[in-house]
Parts: sequence; structure tokens; C-alpha cells
Amino acid sequence: MLITKKYNFMSTRAQVRFATREDGVSFSEHPDKIHAQFYVHSDGYPEGLGLDIAMSVLKNDPISGWEIEHVQTRHGDLEYIYYIWSDYDKETWISIFEDNSFPGYCESCEQLIPSKLDKCIFVGKPEKLITKYGSQEDESYYKLNTNNDG
Repeated sequence: MLITKKYNFMSTRAQVRFATREDGVSFSEHPDKIHAQFYVHSDGYPEGLGLDIAMSVLKNDPISGWEIEHVQTRHGDLEYIYYIWSDYDKETWISIFEDNSFPGYCESCEQLIPSKLDKCIFVGKPEKLITKYGSQEDESYYKLNTNNDG
């Protein structure tokens, strides 16, 4: 008897885009212009990459694994798009869009699953992102130190 197993080894792909905070431009919509863009091949979900971005903004923690891309490069296999909004004398905000612009495949029913396009799932400051997506397991790493010790 021959048994065949199907394995799905997938990475959670994301793009990180940098945009300027401007009057009249909503954080919950894609801006017309971005200034830089990076591709992240794996761990692009908010509980991974999102928390890394927040900690980098707040504490200058380095992030590795980013690939520089041209600002007009588009991917068909992204799951998340992040925007880092900044400008002189303004606080940094982060937006997260669940992209899922490619159709999935249901193995049990053997049919394509329609794609979900552009759903904004988070808008806020880095502290809010940590509060929303920081897990109990990662609490010691991602918890902000708000006591007098720094």
C-alpha cells in the first residue's frame, strides 16, 4: 500500500513600505506614493514582523531579512502590506493590510478559495501594535518598560 502525503511549506510574505504623513491622507488606505519598499519572505504576520517593526521604531532594534525593492514592484503572493508613516516633528504610525491577493486552495474540497483583497487590519502607533499583537509568551520581550527604571 502506497501512501502519499501532501505538504504545504509556505512562508508568510510581506512588503514594508515607507510613506510620508500628509494632511488628508488616511492611514487606513494605500497612499499614492511611497519612498522605499522592502520585501520580507517569511514571518510577515503582525505577531512576528509587526512586533519587530514596532520595537525597531521604539527602541532602534535591528531587523534582518529585508530585501530592498523598487517602489513599483508588486507581488502576487503577499499576505501582508505594512506602511510606516513618518515625517519631521510627527510621531510614527503603522498600518497593516491583510493582502491575500492570490487565491488559495482547499485540499479537502479540492477547489480554489477566492482571494480577499486589501483589508486594513491595524492602524496605530507602535505601542498600540505591541498591545494588540504581543502574545503572553513573548511578553517579556515585547512588553514596554513603563516603570521608573526606563
